[in-house]
Amino acid sequence: MMPLSRDHDPAPARTPPAAVDRIEYIVRPSDDTWLIEHAGDRYGPYKNSREAMLFAIDAASKLGALGKNTCVRMTDEAGRLLTTWNYGVDRNPAVF
Repeated sequence: MMPLSRDHDPAPARTPPAAVDRIEYIVRPSDDTWLIEHAGDRYGPYKNSREAMLFAIDAASKLGALGKNTCVRMTDEAGRLLTTWNYGVDRNPAVF
């Protein structure tokens, strides 16, 4: 058996910490209005995407201030989800 090198750490490698659950608010069109989806519930209708985004960011910001990992996502024209706002990274448009 080969001897261990001096820099060998006999302790087993640690597994990376589990990913923190992210709380998502999803803004999407619905007919001629906009909705926010969160935790299986729908909120709205909102007149336009901007109004829905402001409400979603406000809600996500409040949970983020409580230590939650929150983001707001929006569907693009092809129906793909795009992250548009992250708590702690992006500014809250309601406060500037």
